[in-house]
Amino acid sequence: MVSTREALKLADDMELDLVEISPKADPPVCKITDYQKFLYHQKKKLKEIKAKTAKVVVKEIRFGPNTDEHDYNFKLKHAIKFLQDGAKVKAFVFFKGRTILFKEKGEILLLRFAQDLEEYGKVEQLPKLEGKRMIIFMNPLGQRKK
Repeated sequence: MVSTREALKLADDMELDLVEISPKADPPVCKITDYQKFLYHQKKKLKEIKAKTAKVVVKEIRFGPNTDEHDYNFKLKHAIKFLQDGAKVKAFVFFKGRTILFKEKGEILLLRFAQDLEEYGKVEQLPKLEGKRMIIFMNPLGQRKK
């Protein structure tokens, strides 16, 4: 164990910096090193940790309460592709003006959508009305690595 003065003198003699590693320890842990190099390595570690975290991609699919069969199938194919690629799918029915009267139609449409996607993803949140939108979330079942 070296006193603060001795440590500072040693660092000064070596033309390096005294860097406090763990200030809450008793006594505080310090290291004699080049401070710029220390900062560089810290940033590098943080960057590696950030790169390893999983990035969640959410794809949105918009329906109207009176969506046609062909449009529904077209959007269903896109949703299947999104789920197979490992992205979450947020499907919603947007009610414009007086179409808010067709809440049941929107809910039926979203439940049918969830049922058709059963083998590709699971429902995270059942249809829920938020303002003029009825929203459902789907998570992918098996994620493929790119």
